[in-house]
Amino acid sequence: MGHWWQEKVVYQIYPRSFCDSNGDGIGDIPGIISKLDYLKNLGIGILWLSPVYCSPNEDNGYDISDYRDINPEYGTMKDMEILIFEAGKRDIRIIMDLVINHTSDQHEWFLKSRDKSSPYRDYYFWREGKNGKLPNNWTSFFAEDAWEYDEESGEYYLHLFAKGQPDLNFHHPKVLEEVKEILRFWLDKGIAGFRCDVINIIWKSSLSDGKKKLVLTGSEHYLSQEGNHEILRTLRKEVFDHYDCFTVGETVFVTPSMGRDLCDEKRKELDMIFSFEHMETDQFFVKWFPRKFSPKRFSRTLSKWQQALSWNANYLENHDQPRSVSRFSNDKEYLEASAKMLATLLLTLRGTPYIYQGQEIGMTNVAFTDIDQITDIESKNLYKMTEKLHIPKGYRWRMIMRGTREHARTPMQWDDSSQAGFTTGKPWIPVNGNYELINMKNQVENSGSVMNFYRTLITLRKENEVLLSGGFRELKISKNVFAYQRELEGTIFTVILNFTKKMVKADFKGQLLLSTYNEKTYHGVLLPYEAVILREEKQ
Repeated sequence: MGHWWQEKVVYQIYPRSFCDSNGDGIGDIPGIISKLDYLKNLGIGILWLSPVYCSPNEDNGYDISDYRDINPEYGTMKDMEILIFEAGKRDIRIIMDLVINHTSDQHEWFLKSRDKSSPYRDYYFWREGKNGKLPNNWTSFFAEDAWEYDEESGEYYLHLFAKGQPDLNFHHPKVLEEVKEILRFWLDKGIAGFRCDVINIIWKSSLSDGKKKLVLTGSEHYLSQEGNHEILRTLRKEVFDHYDCFTVGETVFVTPSMGRDLCDEKRKELDMIFSFEHMETDQFFVKWFPRKFSPKRFSRTLSKWQQALSWNANYLENHDQPRSVSRFSNDKEYLEASAKMLATLLLTLRGTPYIYQGQEIGMTNVAFTDIDQITDIESKNLYKMTEKLHIPKGYRWRMIMRGTREHARTPMQWDDSSQAGFTTGKPWIPVNGNYELINMKNQVENSGSVMNFYRTLITLRKENEVLLSGGFRELKISKNVFAYQRELEGTIFTVILNFTKKMVKADFKGQLLLSTYNEKTYHGVLLPYEAVILREEKQ
């Protein structure tokens, strides 16, 4: 293997919902520290923390008001330093979210920039309106216009996300210098890298009107521009290359070609990227317009990216996505089988696997009943917009339930006590009602549980070089089955996945190494939602 981060399994923590140590209903850093032994025992080597910086929480921490301090809700800088130290003792490294497309509108830079004579004015995009209208026709990712008028300043500012998230202007050289110093601040504290939020849209080539589109009018002026690549190369050369760290980019609307440009090792930009195409195979245009899940379409997309990039960042869920077992499988009568099948997929593809908190115990989507239960600004904005368009309430609600980010943000289900063991107080968001059935405590002592199956797979990956660095070859993609091989120096692992509740034939060579049903032999037939791994040695 070439790099340490290619051998590790990443576990994403959404701090607000992971573990509350003080009973205020909000997860915190001491809570994370208390669970490090659990994570070590699971086999985790890297923790990715969603933002813990100071923030007014308009977008739950992705609106940062101070990059060099910890949100008091989560603890103190001392707590953060203890977390880095204690994780290191367990051979677990920490990566943090890097959010530099925008700041909070409460950040000192932005507050000062509202004064037209301030040296911070050009840290952001301030513009006058055009003929009584907005500066351009761009739309935001959060279902609203991309410009907001500021009374104090007398001009509009650009925000591709929420109004409280003004975009930074990287045309101003001082902005990039500020970012470099922020990176060095955290790397010097001992973190091992960054997950870079929407990192392929940070450079705006122009502010001209965009071609009108159903979604994201104006994106041709900021999506994966050459200036963006120059920024990434500069950060690599002047900062990242001086530390033992790695970067993974959240990259929106990328094609395989764009992906190669962002993470080809020779270009010295990012180490790997999260692509979204496989997560978009069950929707039309955007997640709010669902289409029936197709295992064939899903598998073809995964296979395409496996073959397109030399190294993938593999994931099936995160803080922005619904739960994978509810989305890509069967979370009712085949919950356990489905969760194990998806675990097999995640941990046998070529690349670094990313597990989202609760995924390893099979946490599911939530049956919310009212928009008042939703805190997610993206979902609330969409609900308001569709209401104005007179879309029927029932359909509106189905759209929200289909795509809301809230599904992934309910508290981690630790045990069957009150509030799932997440807090002794009232949680900031309700616990999923199925916590008495689905929780860590129920699974830790059960050798056949979803969680222990994850442990088995993580160990299998760690102990078999073929799963770490072997090549990927597609074998079969059909209506129900996805089969592929990982091969290295004559050792072949064949992975066969059944995405339906029907028994299906799939006859391949090899000795059974692992089955999600604990079968001892394989006779060419897969049970409902079964996954098997076969091993073969070439003569």
